[in-house]
Amino acid sequence: MNYLAHAYLSFGQDEVLVGNFIGDFVKGKMMNTFPQEVQNGIMLHREIDQFTDTHPLVRAGQSYLRPKFGHYSTVITDIYFDYYLANYWAKFSYVPLEVFIQNTFSTLKHYRQLFPYRFETMFQWMVQDNWLLKYQKIEGIRETFTGMSRRTKFESKMEVAHLALLEKEVEFQTIFFAFFEDLETFAREKLLEIQNSNAGH
Repeated sequence: MNYLAHAYLSFGQDEVLVGNFIGDFVKGKMMNTFPQEVQNGIMLHREIDQFTDTHPLVRAGQSYLRPKFGHYSTVITDIYFDYYLANYWAKFSYVPLEVFIQNTFSTLKHYRQLFPYRFETMFQWMVQDNWLLKYQKIEGIRETFTGMSRRTKFESKMEVAHLALLEKEVEFQTIFFAFFEDLETFAREKLLEIQNSNAGH
């Protein structure tokens, strides 16, 4: 999943949110340098990604994209899901999306001293360009995909990935709602399991 989903699936717990955002930037022994609840968030991030990557509904959506985008299909569906989450935000939260995003950024800034260097650099751009709100619009995800396409080592064609969404918007929306319900249930239960297993550490 992408960053808006990881923020939402932190369930209002500040240090879990931090871990959920920096999860991709923490390797090996770095894990032990963080407070336990941040470590719990990192573990949750990885469990969410694993659950997403192996879910049959997600794989079904990616099978449509794979002939054109290859292994970049995984990244593309992550962005698509944030697009739907942003567009149907009121179904998931009573807090307006803009307020939720500002609260998320404020919380993350409070823990900035914990950021891995590579995430710190990216976070500056994330706030400046308001990535999380950007995902709400087709033009926003087009810009996101174009930027990602420029940074890939091989030709990804991601600069046209927004067109595939427009072509199959109803189908991907159906996949999102069915999948995200499963994911939210899984993430709540998994976080509790992680926290219980690490209690007292």
